[in-house]
Amino acid sequence: MNQSKIPTKTGALATLVLVFFFWGFIAASSSVFIPFCRTQFRLTQFESQLIGSAFYGAYFVGSLILYLLSSAFGYDILNKIGYKKGIIVGIWISVVGALAVIPSANANSFPLILVSYFIVALGFSLQQTAAQPFAVSLGDPATGSHRLNFAGGVNSLGTTLGPIIISFFLFGSVGGVHKIVTVANIDNFYILVACVFAAVALFFTFSKLPSGKDDAAFEGSRKASMSLLSMTGILIIIIIIGQLTNIGKIELLTVTLIAVLGILFFSYSSASKNSEGWGAMKFQQLILGMIGIFLYVGVEVTIDNNFGALLKTPGYLTDPGLLDSQISKYVSLYWGSLMIGRWTGAISVFNLTTSGKRTATIIVPFIAFGIVLFVNHLYGNNIEDLLAYSVCIAIAIAAFFFGQEKPVKTLLTLALLAAFAMVFGVLTKGIISVYALMAGGLCCSIMWPCIFSLGIAGLGKYTSQGSAFLIMMILGGAVIPPFQGSIGDKTNNMHISYLVAACCFCALAILALRLRSVLKAQGLNFDEQIGGGH
Repeated sequence: MNQSKIPTKTGALATLVLVFFFWGFIAASSSVFIPFCRTQFRLTQFESQLIGSAFYGAYFVGSLILYLLSSAFGYDILNKIGYKKGIIVGIWISVVGALAVIPSANANSFPLILVSYFIVALGFSLQQTAAQPFAVSLGDPATGSHRLNFAGGVNSLGTTLGPIIISFFLFGSVGGVHKIVTVANIDNFYILVACVFAAVALFFTFSKLPSGKDDAAFEGSRKASMSLLSMTGILIIIIIIGQLTNIGKIELLTVTLIAVLGILFFSYSSASKNSEGWGAMKFQQLILGMIGIFLYVGVEVTIDNNFGALLKTPGYLTDPGLLDSQISKYVSLYWGSLMIGRWTGAISVFNLTTSGKRTATIIVPFIAFGIVLFVNHLYGNNIEDLLAYSVCIAIAIAAFFFGQEKPVKTLLTLALLAAFAMVFGVLTKGIISVYALMAGGLCCSIMWPCIFSLGIAGLGKYTSQGSAFLIMMILGGAVIPPFQGSIGDKTNNMHISYLVAACCFCALAILALRLRSVLKAQGLNFDEQIGGGH
């Protein structure tokens, strides 16, 4: 079904992507904040990673609270106040969390640090729940994934520049010898963060962004509430069992994965038979999108989180294994790969000619790669062994061309390519294996906007509710990485544990095919609409 194109509101989009930049900027601070907490509070490596658990857990909890309050009040809160105000409120919550870090650090209390970080992420949860569908709404729904790619590219720019800015602010240099980070350094940094966020909130308040309201009546979703509360209850029970018993981590995490995915598949089956009482979850594409986001975020995070341990494994890259001080450039290559892909995916936002777009699709990835190399050079890293990664970038460019900017085709292509890369990385060693595993970042780079735009397609008045459900599934980042890590511990082979990532990508490929079928049945064949427009 071909539809007339809706022009993109470029001015509003340019304003909106500011928050995406600062999400990336704050994410980069973890590279400093986690080591600081490990030293300051004498934590084990596992305990220091609780910061990440608090962060990702807040996305699930925040989105769930928003949804349950909307159900209790009988109207969609975010829909009623508008996406713009939702973002502003979310930013102010993050300001409170950033300021709370200061007394928590000075009180030398790690639990309070976790609470503070949780509050920061609660604000991010509301911001993302509002900003994602807001970006999609600022133009033709069929090209919503392109606007999310653009926003994601700006987010990755924040992640890439963040370490330079933070290093200079905390240590007084970028590539020089770092001083010990003290509580005073952390105080100053989070005062800066709070002030910047407050400035962005004020900027949004007085900007001319549309409100993003939808005055459609709210419909309750009792069955969806029961499904999500059941999931929450099971997760709490598993956490309690983990604290009170000696049951192994891999067993508990396996049960967690089965519980989350099992409840989603049960909801999918039940809603298909009787849609009454399911709210946004009566749309099959949304539940498929929720499964997709869970898997995507989980695999994106797990590739990076477990990579340091793999690089330190004797015989993988070097005979003795790398030291902690030697792994940064390879890890930065992964996040740089995400930026490379997102910048490439953002090209479609701009009104370029067909030949101009093709040229940009070839040139922009290598410009982004040059920035990644430059950042590593500033840190004093030897970049010679990173240069050959350009071959992987060339393959990714070919995949982007093959995807033809179509959400389903792009998601399917990249998922299959990533699955192959993971298996190839497991079957090889040395720098070639490193390239293969890091190429997962190139493939992951534009999956989020594809999944998100397809998941909320055709939801109408349920769009913000559906967005909240999708944001909840960032929970995958708190489940799949430790699951892979526990397999690495159990087998004493971190290398083979990357088959977990391969399985996730295969599942995403299957989901892409199912999403296409479900949407086509509703007359929402985005691939056809976009293909006919070029």
